[in-house]
Amino acid sequence: MPRSLWSGSLSFGLVNVPVVMVTAVRNLDLHFRQLHDKDGAPIEVQRWCSVEDIEVGWDEIARAFELDDGEQVIVTDEELQAIEPRRTRTIEIEQFVDLAEVDPIYFDHPYYLLPASADDGSARAYRLLSDVMARTDRAALGRFVMRTKEYLAIVRAHDQALMLSTMLFADEVRSRKDVEAATQKSHKPSAQQLKAAVAVIDELAGDWEPGDWKDRYRRRLQDVVARKRKGKTIKAPQPREVEPSESLDLMAALEQTLAEMRDGKSGKRRKQKQEA
Repeated sequence: MPRSLWSGSLSFGLVNVPVVMVTAVRNLDLHFRQLHDKDGAPIEVQRWCSVEDIEVGWDEIARAFELDDGEQVIVTDEELQAIEPRRTRTIEIEQFVDLAEVDPIYFDHPYYLLPASADDGSARAYRLLSDVMARTDRAALGRFVMRTKEYLAIVRAHDQALMLSTMLFADEVRSRKDVEAATQKSHKPSAQQLKAAVAVIDELAGDWEPGDWKDRYRRRLQDVVARKRKGKTIKAPQPREVEPSESLDLMAALEQTLAEMRDGKSGKRRKQKQEA
């Protein structure tokens, strides 16, 4: 059971559902420490004044916001504390929306909301809310404060549990107008190109199986660490020369791709029959 990061209640109207929040993801990246190559000693980061050329303690650190013209505005700790959001233990639900209408681009970090206690009343309220949201395909939008920051959040049913995802605000997501120049030059595809592209997509279509997708780089990195631990030497592979492919027009590329896919599937089926 992961450590609880927040506890409180999910609230809408007069209904309060006591919950605890735990992260729904794990960081499985391999992390390295920086060492002095000469003697293997850990590297330490120090706060250094670029004018006086001396180390600076935390009690002497100030914060400044740099404006576009280079001017710096000093903001004190007291001023920052004065505008901190009011700390509450409630996720205030303000609206229920159709989950399908929420663009995934706004989703940020996922968490599980779990019942805060085994009390019958709390468990019953939790199960009722998760079942109703699953049945109606609705999600709840609200706000809550964690540590010193207020978050926009969406709560939805997931595998007989409630999942909360912090969300980006609208002005944090780039508008299509910001990248419009790249799309203005595109040309409308022909009906023949569309038909061929749909056929390629159909050949690649399949069911979503999360377990089928592995982090290949992390596996190679783990292998390197394991081999180094045994005293083995890791040799970098020789760079391969990539032969430039012949330039194909879009239609020819789609047709060749589709033919190679179908030929590959036929060969796989023949092999399976032979093995059977």
